[in-house]
Amino acid sequence: MTAHADARAGRGGRYLVTLALTALGVVYGDIGTSPLYAIRESFYGTHGIAVTHGNVLGVLSLVFWALVIVVTIKYHIVIIRADNKGEGGVLALMALVNGSRLARGLSPRRIMIVLGIFGSALLYADGGLTPAISVLSAVEGLEIATPALATWVIPVTLVILVGLFLLQSRGTARIGAVFGPVMLVWFLTLGVLGVSEIGRQPGVLAAASPYYAVRFFAENVSRGFVVLGAVFLVVTGGEALYADLGHFGHRAIQHAWFGIALPCLLLNYFGQGALLLKDPAAAVNPFYYLAPSWALYPLIALATAATIIASQAVISGAFSLTRQAVQLGYSPRLRIEHTSSREIGQIYVPTVNWALMLLTCALVLGFRTSSNIAGAYGVALSTLMLITTLMFYVMSREVWRWGFARAAIVAGLFLCVDLPFFAANMLKIRYGGWVPLVIAAAIFLLMTTWKRGREILGKRMQEKTVALKMLLADLAAEPPLRVPGTAVFMYGTTDGTPPALVHNLTHNKVLHERVVFLTMVTHDVPHVPPAERVTVKAIGKGFYSVIARYGFMDDPDIEDVLAACQMKSLDIPIAGTTFFLGRETLVASDRPGMPQWREQLFAFMSRNALRATAFFKIPADQVFEVGAQVEL
Repeated sequence: MTAHADARAGRGGRYLVTLALTALGVVYGDIGTSPLYAIRESFYGTHGIAVTHGNVLGVLSLVFWALVIVVTIKYHIVIIRADNKGEGGVLALMALVNGSRLARGLSPRRIMIVLGIFGSALLYADGGLTPAISVLSAVEGLEIATPALATWVIPVTLVILVGLFLLQSRGTARIGAVFGPVMLVWFLTLGVLGVSEIGRQPGVLAAASPYYAVRFFAENVSRGFVVLGAVFLVVTGGEALYADLGHFGHRAIQHAWFGIALPCLLLNYFGQGALLLKDPAAAVNPFYYLAPSWALYPLIALATAATIIASQAVISGAFSLTRQAVQLGYSPRLRIEHTSSREIGQIYVPTVNWALMLLTCALVLGFRTSSNIAGAYGVALSTLMLITTLMFYVMSREVWRWGFARAAIVAGLFLCVDLPFFAANMLKIRYGGWVPLVIAAAIFLLMTTWKRGREILGKRMQEKTVALKMLLADLAAEPPLRVPGTAVFMYGTTDGTPPALVHNLTHNKVLHERVVFLTMVTHDVPHVPPAERVTVKAIGKGFYSVIARYGFMDDPDIEDVLAACQMKSLDIPIAGTTFFLGRETLVASDRPGMPQWREQLFAFMSRNALRATAFFKIPADQVFEVGAQVEL
């Protein structure tokens, strides 16, 4: 290897370490704060089991193998490779499946779409629960330090959460720079706290043997499933490493997991188990009882910082998910602001931010304690993990072209773990687990109503569309007055003539010298290369067809489209160009399509959607909107 190659390798190694450190702060915040409450929920409260030697080793064995099988093998080794051109997450996986042979109807494509949409709806529900349980569990350390401060737990939690959401509009670029180092300190603290207690009870390490997990279930068949719902809390956040794949790549995410996160988590969990073997009364909050009294307040501050970072990652994930949903047609257009000039992934969606803030605060006020929230936490994520496995099976068959036996064995092994976790979490429904399901169901209804409504609207508009050949023939027979300039007519399909053109021609009796039909198309890929973005076709008589293609992680921009047109020998200066947009007034009707109440819901969503002018960044003073009433 040459000196130049050595230098490049050194720079690459340093860059990978830096990226892994950043990933530690963004990807592992949720799973990294699970030690605050996961072990406690197994042994404390209404559904806690007795703190005995066998039970402690049994729970620790379940925790160990859950982290190994679910997070390490399933996500880090297998699922992480199911990327859609570098992007991960349930919507990216759905888009990957839709772009395969499923698009030609060879498999149950509709089922995959339903699973993908419901999976994304579950992530929004998790976006409310994660900040609530994380911050509340950290602040509850005040009760351990000074019982007199117990009444301050909820007010302090609410202040922290509201402050977190208020800061979102400023972006995470500056704060994000310290995410990695803070989480590194947090994970190292977890490890040190665990090691100190393991040294006093080294026999606890025997729990790494699956024998103790099997024996635990054999002795606690009925109670075992209840405890399994608490054990699942140690893997919540595992889905995040797949969703954040596009930001960091699988190597950085894996380095952060195997190098720091996994060993420190295991040490802390085993340390909590060792403490319980020595002092069963510590089950009230084994995490904070690991710390010496002098370190309690600094630990509370560090835990609060870690939970804020965990919450930030979930909130940012909800913003990213919303952008994907808008681009794929499952959400109305929303205002999306970029908070960094350097990082395209750093965005802010005001509507989602305020909705999550209200939801999170309502959950804190409604559940009151982190133990109560834990009764609801896990239902959404266990369902999502099951959905991911099912979608992975179809993807491995349709995209990777695996044989039935290979796909069934791999997916079957995952289901052997996912199904018991799912069943255990379903037991939580009566204790608050219905809350995330109701939230997810409501979001699923909104997303599917918007998608179906847009399809029906497209059909209704198509019924009124004049064939382009017929329009050109009419213009040749009776040429209208042509006025100087360029008119750009934006239309959702390349078939037919935009109704706005017909209405304008009918009422104003004039036509611009140059007329451009512009269609924005979103493909089932994260990004479309700039060279493939725009296609220009000359139709004749001054008419042009322009198709602009985007991925579901791209942001449409009219100036970029016009610049690409210039590269294709169609010069459209934005100054002096008039943009014609259709603005439909939607009316619910008895026509086949959707029930009237859903049509009214769709009409409401359409009225409150961000205007195309703002979404596509079109100069507002150059837009001419043509209205039409459409019966759905």
